[in-house]
Amino acid sequence: MTKSDRRIILSALALIGVAVAVIFLAGGRDKAENSTAIQQAIADSTENAAVSEITIGSEAPLASASHELFVFDPNTADSAALLRLGLSKWQIRNIYKYRAAGGVYRSKEDFARLYGLTVRKYRELEPYITIGADFQPASTLFPDRKAEYTNGGAERHDSTFTPRYPVKLAEGETIDLATADTALLQRVPGIGSYYARRIVEYRQRLGGYASLSQLDEIDGFPHESLPYFTLSAGSSATEKLNVNSLSINELKRHPYINFYQARAIVDYRRQNGPIADINELRLLPDFDDATLSRLRPYVSY
Repeated sequence: MTKSDRRIILSALALIGVAVAVIFLAGGRDKAENSTAIQQAIADSTENAAVSEITIGSEAPLASASHELFVFDPNTADSAALLRLGLSKWQIRNIYKYRAAGGVYRSKEDFARLYGLTVRKYRELEPYITIGADFQPASTLFPDRKAEYTNGGAERHDSTFTPRYPVKLAEGETIDLATADTALLQRVPGIGSYYARRIVEYRQRLGGYASLSQLDEIDGFPHESLPYFTLSAGSSATEKLNVNSLSINELKRHPYINFYQARAIVDYRRQNGPIADINELRLLPDFDDATLSRLRPYVSY
């Protein structure tokens, strides 16, 4: 190569080196800018997460807590208490917004309108909702006055006061499971209108309770309410099923007898004659000792 050619090649290499250096420096600046943007985005997301954990007003942060049930007033309960009850953070914020706007929960039904609250969750919380006296309608301060009526020519006035909410039983007090109606059942701690209806309905289907343990057969029944019930010997009489005369459809209406067991009873008495003792059914594969023990208070011959 001539001296002139070498100069041209060296000049070209120098230009290429300068171009590479410029590109490298520009790329590094872009990477630095991208890194700064990423760090800023991370900081912003952290800040937003921190803000979302701050409760409204001066309450403590919405920290996670174990789920437990206790008596509470939705008008005064703080965020920590509401979290312990199993409510979600956004539901708690809706409660705070409602209260901040001047809203007042005057009854349990008002709390049931909380957005996103399911029927199952409301039924779980209902027995523990208590509306403080300061938040109840002012009309509850005065007794209800019944209409005046005439009796034997003399006017009579009756102004008895009926509490709007049932007064719960104190520890050690009990009610008779065999005769209690829904109003009396709602006085039991942990029992609201839903479980009061379920208890009465199941009593009618059984033909009367023979044991307090039968309450546990009601789906979701609060076991801690059992000590408030009693079942005296005189009140535990049950309606009897005549296993020698009832049809399959009549037998299977009882909660302790399904279709196959009812058919087995009818087939057995057709083949062997009238049943004299429930232990005879022990020979049938559909009846084990536990089933016969539950049925014994409800059968006659």
